[in-house]
Amino acid sequence: MIPSSFRDPSGFLFRDNAGKLYRQVNQQYKAHFDHLIQSGLYDKLTQAGLLILHREAEMSLSQTDTAYRIIQPDIVPFISYPYEWSFGQLKDAALATLRIQKIALRHGMTLKDASAYNIQFYQGKPLLIDTLSFEQYQEGQAWIPYRQFCQHFLAPLALMALRDVRLNQLLRVHIDGIPLDLAAKLLPWRAYFKLSLLLHIFLHVRGQAQYTNRTTEQPQAQRQLSEQSLENLIDNLIAGIQSLNWQPAGGDFTWTDYYQGDSYTQTGFDHKKQLVQQFAEQAAPHTAWDLGANTGVFSRILSDKGIFTVSCDIDPGAVEINYRQMVKQQEQHLHPLLVDLTNPSPAIGWANQERDAFRDRGQPDLVMALALIHHLAISNNVPLSRIAQEFARLGRWLIVEFVPKQDKKVQQLLATREDIFTHYTPEGFEAAFEQYFEIVRAEAIHDSERRLYLMRVRDN
Repeated sequence: MIPSSFRDPSGFLFRDNAGKLYRQVNQQYKAHFDHLIQSGLYDKLTQAGLLILHREAEMSLSQTDTAYRIIQPDIVPFISYPYEWSFGQLKDAALATLRIQKIALRHGMTLKDASAYNIQFYQGKPLLIDTLSFEQYQEGQAWIPYRQFCQHFLAPLALMALRDVRLNQLLRVHIDGIPLDLAAKLLPWRAYFKLSLLLHIFLHVRGQAQYTNRTTEQPQAQRQLSEQSLENLIDNLIAGIQSLNWQPAGGDFTWTDYYQGDSYTQTGFDHKKQLVQQFAEQAAPHTAWDLGANTGVFSRILSDKGIFTVSCDIDPGAVEINYRQMVKQQEQHLHPLLVDLTNPSPAIGWANQERDAFRDRGQPDLVMALALIHHLAISNNVPLSRIAQEFARLGRWLIVEFVPKQDKKVQQLLATREDIFTHYTPEGFEAAFEQYFEIVRAEAIHDSERRLYLMRVRDN
């Protein structure tokens, strides 16, 4: 059993001996699964790109005698989590969840959970990957995952939009979403004047507190609702989510406007892009991780060639701009992601196994680290040998840029601290990386003292 799927008695994910992924549907979910298929809901959602496709598999693969069906879902190339998403990604995931709920109601079904972890980005769009998230709708039934939706989506989006975009990192601590009472305390007073937040956060909190120790009554969201009232609730949540916005500003985050200014001349910038393209052609990867990708300019050299590329950066503004461009251009092979390489997402959840650490969610053919080494080595005091060791663990090929001390960007980093980095030289860089890599190519970038390297991990 895949550790992340143990909570649902309806079924679970598992891998066979060859590593292929399957989902077992248990007998107790039979009526709901049959309705999902026979009502046309599965076809409607998959055709709309909102639900993962699956194929029926042999029952001989069943893991227990409780199995009703074995299905094989399509593979999402990279699993990411809400605390790694930009504001726009989380917002689009929320709206996709609500759209799925509206379509489900028209087919006599409803979502039984609204976890952000059930949404993944596939071919550039959010879709539901948990086929067992539905149950047959009963007239008068409340929307059971109402509070979960507010905690997983509405509360973090409100905090990001109205207080500070970095508060999405609270989702790393609160695995089942940001508690609504905490969100209510952190939100500014002006949030009270947004009707959706007043209803679904502030009054929701008051209702929870009022009924915490009472068994004869339930909060309003858990009382019986007519189907029309449920539709109205979903529409109100949609309007509330759509009203929340956040605009990245270059001045607010250090590296959003990195490529504007003194980093490169236009000639040097164009030459760097040419070299990246040449190096990538030589490495011939199928998958890549661009670490420190900024707004994804160089990631797109790879993804435009059909190479699935995880495009990571620490700057929320840069990742948001990257994501918006991906959506606008309908790109299918790019996955922008918010990642701090000095503190990447750890393994969390039950027994530290429900959510995998960032570094354990795949092994790309190619790692790219452009204009990144000086941030790790100088801003964060990570020795060059440690950086090389980690990059070698991640992927077989590496495209890496060395930015020397005399570069203006490095001088900015050294302006407010003592230069203790005696080994931060071209020779020291090459010596550190040659412990783990063979240098295949090294080229100076035009109009610059920076150098770009293509390296391959040494065979042990």
